[in-house]
Amino acid sequence: MTSGWQPALAYPDPAIITLDPRFEAIRPPMNASVERLYTGCRWSEGPVWFGDLRALLWSDIPNNRILKWDEETGETSIFRKPSNYANGNTRDRQGRLVTCEHGGRQVSRTEHDGTITVLCNRFDGVEGKKLNSPNDVVVKSDGSVWFTDPAFGILSNYEGDKSEPELPTNVYRVDGRTGRTTAVAEGLSGPNGLCFSPDESLLYIVESRARPRAIRVFDVVADGTKLANSRNFADLGDGTPDGFRVDVQGNLWCGWGMSEALNGVAIFAPDGTMIGRIALPERCANLCFGGVKRNRLFMAASHSLYAVYVNTEGAVGG
Repeated sequence: MTSGWQPALAYPDPAIITLDPRFEAIRPPMNASVERLYTGCRWSEGPVWFGDLRALLWSDIPNNRILKWDEETGETSIFRKPSNYANGNTRDRQGRLVTCEHGGRQVSRTEHDGTITVLCNRFDGVEGKKLNSPNDVVVKSDGSVWFTDPAFGILSNYEGDKSEPELPTNVYRVDGRTGRTTAVAEGLSGPNGLCFSPDESLLYIVESRARPRAIRVFDVVADGTKLANSRNFADLGDGTPDGFRVDVQGNLWCGWGMSEALNGVAIFAPDGTMIGRIALPERCANLCFGGVKRNRLFMAASHSLYAVYVNTEGAVGG
């Protein structure tokens, strides 16, 4: 239970579990343990690191707010409320906040002066119909914005405004120069978390309503603007993947859960082998790397925000 959770009193932290020898090189140091930085959310999502602020931002979707954890003071405050039921967040290559919003059914960008620009709220390719509820987002090195659009945020009034979907559940790309939106992956059942490999040659996408649940991996082709060769990344067993990011070696750190035995983070090698786990008392919905050396893993998990130092660094763009 979260109310009774306590950090490990002795090293190494038993919450850090090696499943394959390859995890030993990147797992948290022996004298680093999982820390809980904040609790009190209804559903934590979309963490993003702002090194210039020495702060982490993350979404508390049902409470309609984005929270800010300050690295220097350890204090948590409200960054934005209402947040338009913000879900996934990332930064673009100019350091601006890019956010998926269930309210408004759109992807927005917060400019350096604090004004908000709508990047996409309709898909021009299908008579300008409204997006469903953008869920997670990444920005490629060419400035293009890639995001998933399941219907989760409009299925009830809990995480947005209940409404009927107008579009299939696709994955989209917004061109960084023209702003033109194209569908890059169609026919996925509940597309959710997504991220690029370190060299951007691959895109991983969670298909959260597939049976069995799946992480799909695609080749990035056509000058980096399209996807091809969809295939299954790994055998997920009973696990439930959500948001994820890659480290500089190409390992996939994936939010995981749905049972006491599975809740936390699962780490996959590039070949799809699960090599390690970080056990948490709550299901982890999403995560990111941050800190001065990008070697601190921040985990947004149900009611709380957790962190642990690791022996690798997050890839640029996450």
